[in-house]
Amino acid sequence: MDLSSPFSIVQPTDIHFGTGILHRLPGIIAGLGGTKPLLVMDPGLIKAGLDSRVTSVLEDGKIPYILYDKVDPEPGLRLADSGAALAGEKGCDCVIGVGGGSAMDVAKAIAILCTNGGRAADYLGLGRITKAGLPKIMIPTSAGTGAEVTFTAVFINEETGSKGGMNGNPLYPEAALLDPELTVSLPPHVTAATGIDALTHALEAFTSIQAHPISEMYSARAIGLIQANIRAAYADGRNLAARAAMLLGSLMGGKALAMAGVGLVHAMAYPLGGMFGIPHGLANAVLLPFVTEYNLIGDLEKHAALAGMLGQDTEGLSLRDAADLLVDELHGLNRDLNIPDSLDALNIDPGKIGEMADIALTVARPVENNPRQPDRDDVIAIYETAMEGWGAAGF
Repeated sequence: MDLSSPFSIVQPTDIHFGTGILHRLPGIIAGLGGTKPLLVMDPGLIKAGLDSRVTSVLEDGKIPYILYDKVDPEPGLRLADSGAALAGEKGCDCVIGVGGGSAMDVAKAIAILCTNGGRAADYLGLGRITKAGLPKIMIPTSAGTGAEVTFTAVFINEETGSKGGMNGNPLYPEAALLDPELTVSLPPHVTAATGIDALTHALEAFTSIQAHPISEMYSARAIGLIQANIRAAYADGRNLAARAAMLLGSLMGGKALAMAGVGLVHAMAYPLGGMFGIPHGLANAVLLPFVTEYNLIGDLEKHAALAGMLGQDTEGLSLRDAADLLVDELHGLNRDLNIPDSLDALNIDPGKIGEMADIALTVARPVENNPRQPDRDDVIAIYETAMEGWGAAGF
């Protein structure tokens, strides 16, 4: 990397991290001038009885709140529209997002709509948000998306069936509160998919053509934390040390992607969510080894370095041989976490691959960030290889 190359960094979010730190929430709200938050919460948390962990803190702090739990795993734009209408009707002056990436994305979009007006569909793309939103506080309950520190909110467009994002600095949350105790109850399959999602953010940010020394620092630290702890967190969710490390790794992966962006894995995962309802983390996890193998020759040096970061012994190997170990490790990691090794196992219709490729290539920024520039035939070939599963690759 040419260290003289220019880069810019925006880091506006106040981060509060640590076991038991949830008790700071009332003070954070007050510090942002909030008096009546809209509490956007993943309904799965309510079903599991975990909502009281947050609501009791608000009640103890004598902070009235309005609950909005209309959040889907792959949220549509209308959820943001209806949430903004509720916030306006009830006079909410700040927004708290509690849950995974979906809940946090809905919360961020609601906060923007409350001040900018219009519909969520009006702000899809980059740079369309002109005003700051209501103050936003994010509380992740999974170690995956890093949405608590990013300027993106991703949705399904119900009118087109496609998946896309609102992007812009006003989407950065004012505060993020990360308490590892809130992640202990995650079931193993969610721990696996969200954990690989976080790893994907860090890997793609590291190899992005927009990477720079600061983003690489975050990427490398995220990869180290996740590599050392994801199997332990999956094997025993009560392992608080592993949970804390995963949550910190997810946070750092989010910081890396906010600076350098993601790549082709994300672009190709979007149609899996939009067309087939595959959860984002799972889509990324299944595609990651196949896209990585395709990408190797785009930057052998960085992919060889990633193999070392993921615990592979690369001493004395050529860059190509070292990079190949990265692909082997990613397949092995998925196998250990019981993540399906093919798109066929997700019941993806192979007859839709051409349409999926066309949609993936419209996700412009991740495709442009990718270290190897794909054409339509390349994307189709990756999907076809991923349909067959482990052992079928060879780009």
